[in-house]
Amino acid sequence: MNRYGYSVAIVGASGEVGKSMVETLERYPIPVTSLKLLASSRSAGKSMVFKGQPLIIEELTENSFDGIDLAFFSAGGSVSEKFAPIAVSKGAVVIDNTSAFRMHQDIPLVVPEVNADVLTHEMKLIANPNCSTIQLVVALKPLMDVYGIESVNVATYQAISGAGAKALYEYNQELEQDDYVPQILPTRSDKVHYQMAHNVIPQIDVFMENGYTKEEIKMINETRKILSDSSLKVNATCARVPVRYGHSVCATVKLKGPVQNRQEIMDLFKNSSDVVLYDEIESQKYPMAYYLAHHDDVYVGRIRKDLFEDDVIHLWIVADNILKGAALNSVQIAYYMHRHGLLGD
Repeated sequence: MNRYGYSVAIVGASGEVGKSMVETLERYPIPVTSLKLLASSRSAGKSMVFKGQPLIIEELTENSFDGIDLAFFSAGGSVSEKFAPIAVSKGAVVIDNTSAFRMHQDIPLVVPEVNADVLTHEMKLIANPNCSTIQLVVALKPLMDVYGIESVNVATYQAISGAGAKALYEYNQELEQDDYVPQILPTRSDKVHYQMAHNVIPQIDVFMENGYTKEEIKMINETRKILSDSSLKVNATCARVPVRYGHSVCATVKLKGPVQNRQEIMDLFKNSSDVVLYDEIESQKYPMAYYLAHHDDVYVGRIRKDLFEDDVIHLWIVADNILKGAALNSVQIAYYMHRHGLLGD
């Protein structure tokens, strides 16, 4: 960093999240003196705009990080595994949006509203969590602080954009062509693919031997790590739904203390600066992905105290998966580090 700001790189700049990182970085008060856009050879040469100036995407190489202070990665786990250590070795602080480093013991997994206090000046590689995990833990944090949490059971309803731009393109083709043959969902690596249009697919990522999918295991392990509670009981069922942007999470939370009524939890979220309470049953107002796409916040609604157990509540949580679930959270990590003097020498 020089006295004017940071030299920044975005790896995977041509993808959904990469584009959103460029847009988010433009509106956040992080001083950027130069921005380098990096991607594969297929995207090299394309143009993007940052603060009114056209920038040409360059091909990612081992020499791409010379003079870079801060690098955002969102180009897939294998790319991060190869190039993130190179960026760090050349002096950059790396914020990685893939699953490559999330569960490494010595690498922090950060959601600023929840655990920014784990960040230090010595940390040069920070992991950004899975999209659904982010919105879940933001909603859980006020509950954990006041009551403590014994267990969490979630079902996710995840947008197509979480599977990438090609999945969105395929979805549009399915809506237009009755005979379109799907090739991407639930996962590209599987032999069988299913139509997303007019459908719900109860599989995200590949299956593990225990019957859970890799996405579900990510949510379980990441939630425990972010909340610093390895004994927390977490279960997840993750499904892909025909929504373009915005993930929804239905969470059943068993607290470590009783709740008197629904209003008690409503008041807790109303007084939290990190979530937006949107729960007015009299006028049928509650969070919906369609209406909250392209919004920064995490929204909580449909709050209920369990009918049979005094220490159990139910929540509906919605957030934009590309923004808070990826690009925005990454930039917020960088902004926190900037404000607290954790970036640079």
